[in-house]
Amino acid sequence: MKRILFAIAVAASLLSCSRPEVMECDICVYGGTSAGVIAAYSAVQEGKSVLIVEPGYRLGGLSSGGLGQTDIGNKQAVKGLSLDFYRRVGKHYGMLENWVFEPKVAEQVYKDYVAEGNIPVLYGHRILTADKKGTDITSIKVESVEKGVADKIIKAKVYLDCTYEGDLMARAGVSYTVGREDSSVYGESWNGAHESYWHQFPDGVDPYVEKGNPESGLLWGISPEGTMPEPGKGDNRVQAYNYRICVTFDKENQVPFPKPDNYDPSKYELLIRTIEAQPDLGIREYFIISRMPNNKTDINNRGAFSTDMIGMNHNYPEASYEEREKIIKAHKDYTLGLLWFWTHDERIPEHLQKEITCMGLPKDEYVEYDHWTPQLYIREARRMIGEYVATQADCELKTSPEDYVGWAAYGMDSHNCQRIVVERDGKKMVKNEGDVEIGVKAPYPISYRSLTPKREECTNLLVPVCLSASHIAFGSIRMEPVFMLLGQSAAKAASLAIDADVKVQEIDAKEIQRMYEEDPLMDGSTPDVLVDDPQIELGEKSKWERVKSNSGFGPSYIKLDQTKGKQSLKFPVNVQKDGKYDLYTYFIRNRESTERAEILIRNGKDVSTFVLEQKEIVVRGQTSGEWVSIGEYDLKADTPAYVEFTNNGNVNGIVIADAVLAVAK
Repeated sequence: MKRILFAIAVAASLLSCSRPEVMECDICVYGGTSAGVIAAYSAVQEGKSVLIVEPGYRLGGLSSGGLGQTDIGNKQAVKGLSLDFYRRVGKHYGMLENWVFEPKVAEQVYKDYVAEGNIPVLYGHRILTADKKGTDITSIKVESVEKGVADKIIKAKVYLDCTYEGDLMARAGVSYTVGREDSSVYGESWNGAHESYWHQFPDGVDPYVEKGNPESGLLWGISPEGTMPEPGKGDNRVQAYNYRICVTFDKENQVPFPKPDNYDPSKYELLIRTIEAQPDLGIREYFIISRMPNNKTDINNRGAFSTDMIGMNHNYPEASYEEREKIIKAHKDYTLGLLWFWTHDERIPEHLQKEITCMGLPKDEYVEYDHWTPQLYIREARRMIGEYVATQADCELKTSPEDYVGWAAYGMDSHNCQRIVVERDGKKMVKNEGDVEIGVKAPYPISYRSLTPKREECTNLLVPVCLSASHIAFGSIRMEPVFMLLGQSAAKAASLAIDADVKVQEIDAKEIQRMYEEDPLMDGSTPDVLVDDPQIELGEKSKWERVKSNSGFGPSYIKLDQTKGKQSLKFPVNVQKDGKYDLYTYFIRNRESTERAEILIRNGKDVSTFVLEQKEIVVRGQTSGEWVSIGEYDLKADTPAYVEFTNNGNVNGIVIADAVLAVAK
């Protein structure tokens, strides 16, 4: 009898383990990336119940995974909770904002968002299927990455795919593409195949195992001969992935670079031949080494042969989970092997090797992952084909959609897609193919329709990461601040759709635009007042000169040569609500700048003087400059205030007036 009862109990236990648990919420956010966390927090601010489903165990994606050197191009494109993230990071470092940061600091900020919103996170679960009724997703089924855990069914009113891969989007039957479109598809000059100008091998680097002997075969990582497409032709090749490497120069905080179990020095033969071809180059021609706080770095790809594992990721977007794990491991092994090669191979010149041997993995980062980030840099995977496809024309401001819900400002950027063999003057050599680096003139708008699938395909899904864009346009949009911005927009749109019981395609983008103007943090707080120099008119007789440059805040700044006589320039600060405000000016480090600048703050009858000792200001690795506090002031809505830049006092160089910011206390 006991055996029978035991058997019944075991059977019941197995049955309960195999029966999927059903979880319900208003909005399901699939992917705990930077966009996913901000989207979930935004939805909570709108009073919606939310669940984050994260395939891994770490929040923040690339922003907490090593990409501490923020790529944006122009900070004016960053608004709302995306900007709030950099403010929270800045608070940790004692600044208004910080755009360079340690991975653990970023991760904690994302954890804080989740804790403040009391947001449940289902870690270690990945999507299996998406069930639909008509054009609505009714539920998704997810599986645990751990064995023995029952599948779960997630029922939501609206779904947000915030992954870098677009797995929910794909399983929902939404149209997408992978790779590069032919340049003729959208009339783009920079899409399709291109032999690289930047990050390129010097002429003459031999591609064969035995130099000059094609019969010996090609070195590792080179595509078979004859695989170079015609310029501008599309294919399914994907720009290279890599790891953004966090290392430390602090010996007390170092873990030595480990040697991968399957280390193969032949994979780095091309590196040796590249060094031989350009022996005078320093280490920073092989790596972008960006200093982070507390003696750490964000290391990125640079040059012909670096951290990009070129050509080894083309199958990743459509691969099974198991296949992806193999690709991820191959990238990790390649990168650790590269670091080991640089520090141990006797063929590396001493002057280069010593620059790497002073580094090590940080003991206080990624502790649960042996001090190595779990997040591969998925620069591009699937891209939705939605109701509006952003293209090169959007980046160049030749089109300007009125239903914008975000802005991008980085250049059109594609890393290399493959290594090829070319023939020049009768000699075979290796070249990289696919790199594109074309700047944009100013922030440009992103259409809401780029976040929505075609309405005949799905009507309760929004895609703020693998959004609808061509390869070349996505290369500009695909920056972490933009993903966070679009995550907030998607969450606001999802909430509006739920409240009105309409399809996501029916949302009026003006409601989202109004949010960024009136309540950017979605908490009723007073919005900042920003006055940038393009808002200031310079008369014909003005001695001040506007300089077009991306080195400051926005596309320009204003300067005054100290030899021009007594001059001043007023920036009006008009607040909408009475109260105390912290005032800031944007500081640009310029060799010609005066060491001491006098600023007047006029508020009605009161005039305060602030002396900016510029030689004492440290720009701590910011992308272009830094907000410097000029004090706290009482400002009134019915009394115009001014921040007045002058060349009064001991001026021994140019005076720069760029931007003024008022932040409510």
